[in-house]
Amino acid sequence: QVPLVESGGGLVRPGDSLRLSCATSGRALRTLTLAWFRQAPGKEREFVAAIKSNGGTSYAVDSVKGRFTVSRDSVKNTGYLQMNSLEPEDTAVYYCATGSGRAITSVLRYPSTYDDWGQGTQVTVSS
Repeated sequence: QVPLVESGGGLVRPGDSLRLSCATSGRALRTLTLAWFRQAPGKEREFVAAIKSNGGTSYAVDSVKGRFTVSRDSVKNTGYLQMNSLEPEDTAVYYCATGSGRAITSVLRYPSTYDDWGQGTQVTVSS
């Protein structure tokens, strides 16, 4: 197992920015696929963004492209989700997850691809 600890959520206004962090003391994060999902009340868990292992390509769902960026700091062994231009529709509990470094692009959006999950952090966007 790869223990994941998330932080950085909060209450912000539309147009504001937040950076979520996903820290681990387990395996080297650079060898894993790192993803972010979110779940709004009454909705299913939704893929947001992912970055493949060892400096691999990043991917994001269309609704956040150009606003959200997923990244990884190999020295700190921490993943990030930089969220800019936040909208009320972004309100959800956000989860980071890690899976095999060999995950292929077509399965990145499925929760079953990932083996370990953080506890979730609440992001609320409201005026």
